[in-house]
Amino acid sequence: MKIQSQKDFFAGLMFTVVGGSFAAGASQYSLGSGAKMGPGYFPLILGIMLSLLGCAIAIKSLITPTEDGDKIGKIAWKPLFFIILANLVFGACIGGLPLIGLKPLGLIIGIYLLTFIASNAGEEFAFKPVLILATLLAILSYLAFIVLLKLQFPVWPAYFTA
Repeated sequence: MKIQSQKDFFAGLMFTVVGGSFAAGASQYSLGSGAKMGPGYFPLILGIMLSLLGCAIAIKSLITPTEDGDKIGKIAWKPLFFIILANLVFGACIGGLPLIGLKPLGLIIGIYLLTFIASNAGEEFAFKPVLILATLLAILSYLAFIVLLKLQFPVWPAYFTA
C-alpha cells in the first residue's frame, strides 16, 4: 500500500508512539476505577486515545489520495531549536540545576525567559509585544497555579527568598 500523504502518515505515527509511551508509563501507577480514579487512570486513557487517533490518521494517509503526495518539507531548524531551548530553560528555572549549583529561579522569571526565547523562533522579534505577552502569562500563571490550584513550586528566585 502506498503512502498518499507523508505528512499525515508521520504525524499519525508520532501520535501513536507518544500515546503508547504515555500509556505504558501510566501503567506503572495504580489505575483505580472510573468512579475512583488513581494517578495512572487519566494518563492511561489519554495515551490510549492519542494512540488510536494516531492510528486513524496514519490509516487515512494510506487511503485518501492527495495531489502531490503531501510531502514533508525541510526541517525548520531555527524554530525547533528555540522552542526546545525555551522549554529546557523553563524547566531549569522551575527546578534549578543542582549539578552545577543553580538554584531555582522561579515561575515568574521562568515564564519571562520562556516567552523571550520562544519568540525568537519566528521570523521577526518585537520587544514590546513580547514583554506584554510575558507579563500577561506570568500574571495568569501565578493566579492559576499558585493562587487557585495552590501548587507548591518556587515563584521567585531562591536567591531572594532563602
